[in-house]
Amino acid sequence: MVSHHEYSVDIVWTGNRGTGTSGYRSYGRDLRVSAVDKHEIAGSADRTFHGDADRWNPEELFLTALAQCHMLSYFHAAVSAGVVVTGYRDTPVGTLIVNPDGSGSVREVTLRPHVTLARGSDRGAARKAHDEAHRLCFIANSVSVPVTIEPEFADEQ
Repeated sequence: MVSHHEYSVDIVWTGNRGTGTSGYRSYGRDLRVSAVDKHEIAGSADRTFHGDADRWNPEELFLTALAQCHMLSYFHAAVSAGVVVTGYRDTPVGTLIVNPDGSGSVREVTLRPHVTLARGSDRGAARKAHDEAHRLCFIANSVSVPVTIEPEFADEQ
């Protein structure tokens, strides 16, 4: 049975410096992202695109969504494979290409999960669980950009 879920956020631009978008450099790129019962996220454009470097930009949030979804899917796949994960950290990297006309796209994403396994866990099964996690990940299944997974494993100390 297929189930249907809807998600909603509220994005409010806070970068009007008094003259709106009267010129390319006359407005700020700051915004707020919120949702019911959630902490607010301060967003902006990347500094390269006249944004605030102290705020999350869409490209970072895109990487975050892919990495977080993979991690949660990985935990499910690991449990199913009998692999016990005791630590997990990811340092994903994405490459954005900007064309001369100002259009562009994220061309590739590499997830680099650093996974700590309980003693006696099967590393082959742990590695294979990443393939299953990628197959299951809702966000990875929703994007056209290639997503590569380069896991590293360590044993619990």
